[in-house]
Amino acid sequence: MTRRTKIVATIGPASDTPVALQDLMRAGVDVVRLNLSHGTLDEHLVRLARVRAAADAVGKEVAVLADLPGPKVRSGRFPEGGSLLVVGKEIQLRAGNEPSDDHCIYVQYETLLEDLIVGGHVMLGDGAISMSVLSVGDGFALARVETGGTVNGQPGVHMPSEKLRLTTPTEEDLVLAEQMASAGVEFIAVSFVRQAVDVQRVRDVVGTRARLVAKIETSASIANLTEIVAVSDAVMVARGDLGIDCPIEDVPHLQKMIIRHCVEAGVPVITATQMLESMIAASAPTRAEVSDVANAVFDGSDAVMLSGETAIGRDPVAVVTTMGKIAERAESEASYRQWANRLGRVQLDGRFESMEHGDRVTAALTHAASRAALDAGASAILCCTQSGRTARAMARFRPDAAMVALSPDAAMVRSLAMTWGVTPMQVDTYESTDEMVWFAVETALRAGIVHHGDTVLVLAGSPNKNQQLPVGDSKRSWVGRAASDVMRIVHVD
Repeated sequence: MTRRTKIVATIGPASDTPVALQDLMRAGVDVVRLNLSHGTLDEHLVRLARVRAAADAVGKEVAVLADLPGPKVRSGRFPEGGSLLVVGKEIQLRAGNEPSDDHCIYVQYETLLEDLIVGGHVMLGDGAISMSVLSVGDGFALARVETGGTVNGQPGVHMPSEKLRLTTPTEEDLVLAEQMASAGVEFIAVSFVRQAVDVQRVRDVVGTRARLVAKIETSASIANLTEIVAVSDAVMVARGDLGIDCPIEDVPHLQKMIIRHCVEAGVPVITATQMLESMIAASAPTRAEVSDVANAVFDGSDAVMLSGETAIGRDPVAVVTTMGKIAERAESEASYRQWANRLGRVQLDGRFESMEHGDRVTAALTHAASRAALDAGASAILCCTQSGRTARAMARFRPDAAMVALSPDAAMVRSLAMTWGVTPMQVDTYESTDEMVWFAVETALRAGIVHHGDTVLVLAGSPNKNQQLPVGDSKRSWVGRAASDVMRIVHVD
């Protein structure tokens, strides 16, 4: 069985050489993440060029995700060697950029004292160190260390997101988004999203040049999830900050809820953070990490993500190989047919009545296709698509049959590398539906995805040379609107 859950890998010093990138792609990486919080723009543009060259060298469609830094609140720098914060110790919190120590922590946030509340919590770094606020007075707040440890450098400072007076995206984010969109990345991730307008502000800058990933990492984004998903091209369950902003015991349940909502909406969803983190230094993951990756697959994730494991880890290829094995094994036990049955009931209960007509037709067609592929024993479903919409809608049903998305748009083909189960391929344009269907089957046959004697299902449409394309689409329409989509069952002679 071929793995169908996609792998997103962050590249960094341990993985950004041409040889390392090729090895990662051969090991199974589908999407490369550039973490713009680290390094300069020029460094990331060089990495982007290396990724493109590596993908060409291995003959694989690989998408690139540029992750915007977002607003960051940091402490003043701690002394070399760090400071030990002992549980029970009372520490002052002050606004400013002066050096911090185990007696007083300066926070680079002007309205710190106005936004802290007695009984609230302040966390440092990844949340391993937390403090509760005892009092807020003139000049400083007094906090007690609840979970301690050694603090180094200038860690991030986390307070409840609904209190923070931070703008998302930042002006730096918008500049980076414009530059990365111009450079041709497929996806841009928007950090610290709290409402749909945060995503829309980036959309206003990049237009259709890149697809936007909303990072769900705040309690506000949970409250506004429906509206955020509706304006996003993909979603990331960013469990690191989500587990700081929300009670940590809620994170597994929020993960399941977010994934379920995204799958229903046909929006690809990535599960991220600390998935195989022990493998930054170790040669094998913990049993808990293996279970975590498997459960993300069971939950329905389109993709699972690696961060430090591949950016700075001891053996990035081993990490990707390990994640691939875990995901493939989990898929063999996943109840995907239950997904399809549930989605069918969701569509029948009228939940999609608010959709535009074309989207409703696509939803209906892919629902019928999932059932037809099962009844006909189809070995593959071939989606001829210009926008990628048909392939993403088809993937919602998690069919047993292999899925192939065929498009003449190179950027669209790469973007489908993030969608569950889809093998994306670039093809030429064709003059008729019959020609399109024939070449789709031939392409899948040459690729070894289907074989002589197989039954395949093809979703296509009538090419329309006069159709007005959305802004940003440079090619004439290869398939028609969803209203002209057709489904054909083909026996491969």
